[in-house]
Amino acid sequence: MRFVVDPEVFEKLPGVCFGVVTARGVDNAVPVEGIRRILENNVESVRDRFMNASVKEAEELRPYREAMRLVGINPNKFPSSIEALAGRIAKGGRPPFINNSVALANAVSLSHLLPLGAHDAQALDDDMTVRFSIAGDVFVPFGTDEEERLEPGELVYTVGHRVKTRRWIWRQSELGKVTERSSHIFFPIDGFRPLNLDRITAARDELASRLREYFACDVCTGLVDRDRPDYAF
Repeated sequence: MRFVVDPEVFEKLPGVCFGVVTARGVDNAVPVEGIRRILENNVESVRDRFMNASVKEAEELRPYREAMRLVGINPNKFPSSIEALAGRIAKGGRPPFINNSVALANAVSLSHLLPLGAHDAQALDDDMTVRFSIAGDVFVPFGTDEEERLEPGELVYTVGHRVKTRRWIWRQSELGKVTERSSHIFFPIDGFRPLNLDRITAARDELASRLREYFACDVCTGLVDRDRPDYAF
């Protein structure tokens, strides 16, 4: 199984890169109190950071908003996952503790203000690809069982014709979501070199370290960019 970025993506976004983490042997069934504390602490840090500041104007989020416009996505209507999460927290909300892996992904995402996804690798039956949508691609929104058919040309994460994430880093699918039964998980962290490569690698390494700490699981890391457009997991 591979994580692959289509050449056209690099043509439109030359500096885009992806820190990647895979974990095998994660116990998602019983909540881990240490992960809960990390998430709560990072939620409070983000709330303090944006108490008197706009999330949309954060320097860390500017590259994502600009890149989304370059590929035809309106970041005001379809904000990146980290912008949406930070915005909810700034307004007094907080992410629920869904399971260990999702909570840890959210905690690291908030710590570095980066979009960080989590996908059940056991549910994949083909390579995961970042590409522009084509005829036949379908998406099942989180929490539903209704399929949406995509128009060609939308930047997506996909496995075959099953779209895992719409509008690049906006919203994940119901298909392949991480549940308490998930034990083999793939985490991508989207970014740009050289703009925030140091933060991408720091987030990747923190996530890998905490996965080993809390689960004593097998963890592998990598970096996907124009020179290394795929990663085997």
